[in-house]
Amino acid sequence: MQAGVTIKSERTSFAESIQIKVLIVDDSKLQRKIISASLLRMGYEVREADSGQTALDICEIWQPDLVLSDWMMPGMDGIEFCRAFKALDREGYGYFILLTSKSGKEEVAEGLQCGADDFLSKPVNGIELRARLTAGERIVKMQSDLLDQKRIVSETLEQLRKVHDSLNQDLIEAKKLQQSLVREKHRQFSNAALSFILHPAGHIGGDLVGYFPISKREVGFFAIDVSGHGVSSALMTARLAGYLTSPSPEQNIVLTHGPQDSVVPRALGDVISDLNRIVLDEMATEHYFTVILAIADMETGVVNLCQAGHPHPLVKRKNGQIEQDGPGGLPVGLFPKAEFDEFQIKLNEGDQLILASDGVTECPNSQDEMLGEDGFEKIVCGLNGLKGANLLETLVWKLSAYANDAPFPDDVSAVLYEYAPTKGI
Repeated sequence: MQAGVTIKSERTSFAESIQIKVLIVDDSKLQRKIISASLLRMGYEVREADSGQTALDICEIWQPDLVLSDWMMPGMDGIEFCRAFKALDREGYGYFILLTSKSGKEEVAEGLQCGADDFLSKPVNGIELRARLTAGERIVKMQSDLLDQKRIVSETLEQLRKVHDSLNQDLIEAKKLQQSLVREKHRQFSNAALSFILHPAGHIGGDLVGYFPISKREVGFFAIDVSGHGVSSALMTARLAGYLTSPSPEQNIVLTHGPQDSVVPRALGDVISDLNRIVLDEMATEHYFTVILAIADMETGVVNLCQAGHPHPLVKRKNGQIEQDGPGGLPVGLFPKAEFDEFQIKLNEGDQLILASDGVTECPNSQDEMLGEDGFEKIVCGLNGLKGANLLETLVWKLSAYANDAPFPDDVSAVLYEYAPTKGI
């Protein structure tokens, strides 16, 4: 007796908490009233239908969680009604219990095939009815929880999509701003020309190339590769651009005032040492960078350079000979007392100087084999007759072919300096 009371109390509490709706379908009014009275005492919300068609009409405006349907009914029987009920467009799961006096295997199989979830023998036993309803409630509750979770996931995914779209738009704008740091892809001088290419591996990257005018005779240019990728690397390149791109000694760390209000370059080793100190003492970042800084005398063909961890400069002579050499040096921003040595390259008429990032030499093919300095040299040897921006664009195209058109894993950038003192380029 106590067990029966406990079950009834639990049914009432649970049914009310999730508002379980039960539809009773039976052509016998007496049978409906008996079952309905029991369910109401248990706390269910109950509605009745005297036929399958009436039940379907009710389901159009009121979606039951549980259905108790007689098998044998005139017109639309329980099997037909079950099929029609299961075919309804509804949000949650509808648990269907067939009321029947049939117990044969064939009848049970037929009921299961039409979509029935359970069976209840007639005449209906109260304890068995509660047991069947309990099982149905569990299924309905699990389905409801799954729908809630699905709804939460869908809402979360939609929020993430909006955030992603917003971030993507920000990155697109950041890419435009970063590309604007490379003010010109090609700059012609009377005796020389500079060309630039910047190809980030993602929306934005950590490479930077550029130049700054010094005088009619001299021009400075540089190639930088900040460690890592993404926003933080791009922000560091933007800050470095502020130190290197201005023609004013007050804003460019490379330049200083000379005699008679002239502008002259500082010793390049001292410049990179100052940048090393700034990164370590002022920037508070985990990033470091490699760089080649160059000052070209457009009258003599002499180029003074300072290399700090960047790949060796490549010189292609007019006769096609390739030279790759340099002191190497340490990256900037790792060691407080690092020293950086300056060296010279003498160019003759028609010679080309390329400063490329390690995104070129370390580009992998489909077998994960890096291009290397030899591969870089081979590509440049095949660029005979090409000059300026066309040479750099073809270089990137050939690099992509080496990578089997796979996305570059690292930023690709390069500076091309061409020397032609007599007739220009």
